Amino acid sequence: MKFSNTVTTFATPERIWAIWTDVDNWSVWDTELCDSYLESPFKLGAIGKLTPKTGTTSKFTISQFSPGKSYTFTIQLPFCKLNVHRYLSIYADSTSFTHEVSFKGALAFLFGWLLGKKFKKVLPRVMENIREMAEAESIGQGYLEKTAD
Repeated sequence: MKFSNTVTTFATPERIWAIWTDVDNWSVWDTELCDSYLESPFKLGAIGKLTPKTGTTSKFTISQFSPGKSYTFTIQLPFCKLNVHRYLSIYADSTSFTHEVSFKGALAFLFGWLLGKKFKKVLPRVMENIREMAEAESIGQGYLEKTAD
């Protein structure tokens, strides 16, 4: 099972990237999380934990990393891997950001059905939360820069 959601914003790719890689604050915009953290700096191989509002705390690993462009974190489930791949597409006047979820392994169908259905339902709201945060911060920064002149 695999699904994704893409949102376009006028916020800079750097703003989206900063929000995405601030693991300690994922629960600010991800409506399904209570807590998350990394045990080391955000880089390939970094290990962290996340606690959903329903379910148990899971360990994750940054399994793919292209600074400022994309990353994937992987959660090992019984006979299945849950991969969350996030990536940016940068244009002259906008940025698109994509959140892709996939389940791989012998029990992918089961976890896709158990977890994926809910993830897919809430993903559009989660993505809008990121867009709203990034745009509010971009407007605020622009306002502060203009008033300082």
